[in-house]
Amino acid sequence: MAYSELYRKIYEAVARIPEGKVVTYGQIAWMAGRPRAPRVVGYAVSKAPRELNLPCHRVVNRLGEMAPFHAFDGPEFQRFLLEEEGVIFLDNGCVDMKKSQWKPES
Repeated sequence: MAYSELYRKIYEAVARIPEGKVVTYGQIAWMAGRPRAPRVVGYAVSKAPRELNLPCHRVVNRLGEMAPFHAFDGPEFQRFLLEEEGVIFLDNGCVDMKKSQWKPES
């Protein structure tokens, strides 16, 4: 699968994440048909064209941690965006994955 095709699938999966929910890089990789490529998802999300208006801030790591500083103008801004949508956080600063993780039907 060419990278452009993989990126298209990644972006389609990210576009489906509902407001108030998060998914992991691994989930997006699985949804895009490349379950062993969560790092590629991270790169693709960080390079997503702004004109696609994707909710990339809804993608977190498997522990519910925010993206590194270089993404989304820092983890504080990503958290702000998620909190505005009603995503629930634990005391340790991670997303409460039990309450806020989206589990699509397919």
